[in-house]
Amino acid sequence: MISCEVSLYPLETTDSDQVINQALSSIQNQNVTCEVGAMSTYISGNPEQVWQTLKILYDSASSRAKELSMVVTISNSEK
Repeated sequence: MISCEVSLYPLETTDSDQVINQALSSIQNQNVTCEVGAMSTYISGNPEQVWQTLKILYDSASSRAKELSMVVTISNSEK
């Protein structure tokens, strides 16, 4: 099991909240545990599923934002 903290920062857009919310919606059925916080989302689960979830999250957000920064901290220990 791994866990991560991920933050999305859409740049060059006036709809950053919408970009983030749509990206979070895209990972709802990924069979990982997600806890959405004020500035970050915490994801934990099977390593392959967590990595896939991060890819889906990035792909979804980057398709809606001209520029995007995604910051991820990954740990192999419990949150």
